[in-house]
Amino acid sequence: MPAEQIAPHRLSRSDMTVIGTLLVASFVVILNETVMSVAIPVLQKSLGVAPSVGQWLTTAFMLTMAIVIPLTGYLIQRFGTRTMFIAAMTLFTAGTVLASAAPGFEVLLVARVVQALGTAIMLPLLMTTVMTLVPEDRRGVMMGNISVVIAVAPALGPTLSGFILDHFGWRTIFYVVAPIAVLALVIGASVIRDVGERSSSPMDLASIPLAVLGFGGIVYGLAAIGESVEGDAPVTPWIPLVVGTVALGGFVTRQIILQRTDSALLDLRVFRSRAFTLSVIVMLTGMATMMGTFIVVPYFAQTVLELDAFKTGLITLPGGVVMGVASPLIGRIYDLRGPRPLVIPGTILVAAGAWMLTTVSVDTSIWQLLAANLVLCLGLAATFTPLMTLGLSSVPPQLYSYGSAVVGTLQQVAGAIGTALFITVMTVVATNHREAGVPSAQAIADGVQTVFIVAGVMGIVLIALGLLVRRPAASDGSVSGPEELDGTDDLDGSADNKVAVN
Repeated sequence: MPAEQIAPHRLSRSDMTVIGTLLVASFVVILNETVMSVAIPVLQKSLGVAPSVGQWLTTAFMLTMAIVIPLTGYLIQRFGTRTMFIAAMTLFTAGTVLASAAPGFEVLLVARVVQALGTAIMLPLLMTTVMTLVPEDRRGVMMGNISVVIAVAPALGPTLSGFILDHFGWRTIFYVVAPIAVLALVIGASVIRDVGERSSSPMDLASIPLAVLGFGGIVYGLAAIGESVEGDAPVTPWIPLVVGTVALGGFVTRQIILQRTDSALLDLRVFRSRAFTLSVIVMLTGMATMMGTFIVVPYFAQTVLELDAFKTGLITLPGGVVMGVASPLIGRIYDLRGPRPLVIPGTILVAAGAWMLTTVSVDTSIWQLLAANLVLCLGLAATFTPLMTLGLSSVPPQLYSYGSAVVGTLQQVAGAIGTALFITVMTVVATNHREAGVPSAQAIADGVQTVFIVAGVMGIVLIALGLLVRRPAASDGSVSGPEELDGTDDLDGSADNKVAVN
């Protein structure tokens, strides 16, 4: 094959440096998010705050993510890759340093919000850059590398946190993360350059409060449902849910109007692609299952099996390693075969992992939890990587940043839905059984069993949705075009999947 035909399919050293730096930075910010999952009870005790107050260290982080991510599509196009990277890592580094020196809960809470501001920008920035720089026939492999970051960091976080908490103080968590963040910021500032098209359209200020109230209200309301069944919610969950729903309706309506003149804060024309819409629905169902599971299993391990923080963290580590090892291979398979040979077995494995956990009891061994987590994580790896690649590849390049923002935003919402659903079911069943005279540990185990029956049913729904995903059209064995579910997967009614974006 002539060299000129091969060259477009190769990434330059400069492009690889940009993507590699973004991968390392994303790993750091995701690792920070998950190390706190095991640390919250320790922080509550150390800082002398009630669980309902201490939980805000997690809730505030999640709320900030849900509010900021919808804005990232516009911000990346308006200010460029380099500026947004420096802003994201500067905020994250500043929040980490502030957290390490926090004299009390209030300052630590502010530090977590500042960290979340940076974290919310990084993943959409990474995905947008990859979609812009990487040729379509190599996106599966590159998205597999992104999946390594997304998988290994969350799995390593609880284990690292558990080890640090068992041997050192909680501030050491931030001492470990801070220098890596500084290094990533310094290197990134020197090598990251602007990629993709820029937009000079002004920000629609009226959309911002609608986004804040809409996404923030819904995510907080969902989080409050789980807290309310435990008696810790400071407000009735239905108030923020209603406010959020109304505001979100206003936000969506305004974006539909503004996108006619290419001035939307979050361009929703990405949903005109059936492949993108279906991919998002399947991913979000899987995300809800995953986040609910990752909350309930450690809780069960600590309260029923009485494992310490470090051993609890070890339960998630092998699954994350398996996801990390498998994801690049899964990406290569996607580039050669498309999504269907991966998504169908992947969704089956997710459902199988959930059903394996329906048999947990007070006598369950750690090995059963490990095995179920391994099966679940392998299924998630086989599902998320191809769907993320397929979904973002099916929208025009001008909308990559908005597609990344939509995926990131809805992942936060799906995670909140899964967490609220699983915690609510577990708590209600456990409470009813305790009131009926069942010992506490057994009552919690019964609640967990019920949770995973729900998760198993969600897994069956996931399989059904996965069957709808079809292989993209390809001319030479590689994925060469956006997914076409029925031959009419376009944005404007034509077959060439084009949209006019000026």
